[in-house]
Amino acid sequence: MKKLQKIFTVIIFLVPCFLFSQNLVYKPINPFFGGDTFNYQQLLAAANAQNDFEEDNGFNFSQPTDLENFTESLNRQLLNSISQDLFQQQFGDQTLTVGTFVFGSLVVDVSPTSGGLLINILDTSTGEQTQITIPN
Repeated sequence: MKKLQKIFTVIIFLVPCFLFSQNLVYKPINPFFGGDTFNYQQLLAAANAQNDFEEDNGFNFSQPTDLENFTESLNRQLLNSISQDLFQQQFGDQTLTVGTFVFGSLVVDVSPTSGGLLINILDTSTGEQTQITIPN
């Protein structure tokens, strides 16, 4: 039994002399983290292949045509004429009077302030509100 222990002890001490090991080295793949720069095209192609997002070009810089410009100008002139007629019917030649006026879905509130005359316009159908200040 002693002989077996001696052989076992010798084996335990001699075996590590014959074993070899190497250093474990991590090398990243991505070139942004120190990897090989030749991997860049492959990684970019793989990322683009997985990308479902399509860029929406929300900015439309195309110029309107002459016909569209004419139509818009005509609409503005007609709306301006209608609003002037309504204003003349409501107020005549006199200046704005303080009070609340209703024009369809628009509620116009005219009130005096220290800086002049304040006009609040509320569209009851959409909830949009506009304030206009007419200085003294």
